[in-house]
Amino acid sequence: MKIPFLSLKEVTALRAVEINEAVQRVVSSGWYLQGEENERFEKNYADFIGTKYCVGCANGLDALIWIFRAYIELGIMQPGDEVIVPANTYIATILALTENGLKPVLVEPKLNTLEIDKDLIEAEITSKTKAVCIVHLYGRDAYSEKIAALCRKYNLKLIEDNAQAHGCRHNEQRTGSLGDAAGHSFYPGKNLGALGDGGAVTTNDEKLAQTVRMLANYGSSRKYVFDYCGRNSRLDEIQAAVLNVKLKYLDEDNDYRKGIARYYIRKIQNPMVKLPDTLPEESNVFHLFPILCDHRDELQKYLNDKGIGTLIHYPIPPHKQQCYSQWNDVQLPITEQIANQELSLPIGPVITLEEAAEVVAAINAFTI
Repeated sequence: MKIPFLSLKEVTALRAVEINEAVQRVVSSGWYLQGEENERFEKNYADFIGTKYCVGCANGLDALIWIFRAYIELGIMQPGDEVIVPANTYIATILALTENGLKPVLVEPKLNTLEIDKDLIEAEITSKTKAVCIVHLYGRDAYSEKIAALCRKYNLKLIEDNAQAHGCRHNEQRTGSLGDAAGHSFYPGKNLGALGDGGAVTTNDEKLAQTVRMLANYGSSRKYVFDYCGRNSRLDEIQAAVLNVKLKYLDEDNDYRKGIARYYIRKIQNPMVKLPDTLPEESNVFHLFPILCDHRDELQKYLNDKGIGTLIHYPIPPHKQQCYSQWNDVQLPITEQIANQELSLPIGPVITLEEAAEVVAAINAFTI
């Protein structure tokens, strides 16, 4: 592929010297789990996000699972309770709820933002509703004062899925610090990516943080003492060390992404291609650059034939998946339209402006 969607090899090479030093430091230390690298990363990331607590865990899905499981263990939620969640999201958001016996209430997005439609939320609130989970999908800020006000009005928890939005802001606050708790993923392709799986929970709630930490460590409060039936879901020292290196450059890398995105927004002129509404620059870290096209599949093949890598996020929405067959007859037309039209263009800290120009030229020349 002449212009790959994202070359993780090149992304890692940007900080190769520091990453190699960090990994070697861990290898030489002889301490590979729950050590100083984790402590350092948790402190650094909490400071970066703007929360009192950060708890590392094995991956982003687990981060979300532990938030809801902790609320259940603390008596704030119980299986059967409802959580309002965007219908247009990666399946992990939904899995975290059903894993805990909670009922996802799927709310359509707005087509011009691709994020949950805040004006549809209140109509879905019932006596069983215990939380709203917003997803900062594609790196776009999904928070709004209206959603926060609804959560206060109905005494609901506000949970953020921040897996795709490391470093994003809403006014002066980072996403991941706006609600009661947030789940983060450090999958290698994320804006802040490890060299394997990794995740974290951020919160200002001390009791929640303590409970999440126990649940992710077999349910243990101290060695051989188990308060809960937990699991092994820990961030290892090597991943924490790598993340500590990359965190220093996250804002710089996000700024680079924004430059590529500005170029796309300014230069893509094909009337067959629709772009989501632009946000204030601090409110989008462009984990992905999604476009919509009625002829998405043809456009993807056309770009592929020109050596330009793209991905679809996501071709089958959660309510149409086999694992949720009970929802397969549910009609969510906007979510389904996005699934049929979305195409993600190459973006990241290593694509050059010259390559972006090639992408734009190809898109502008596309016809049916």
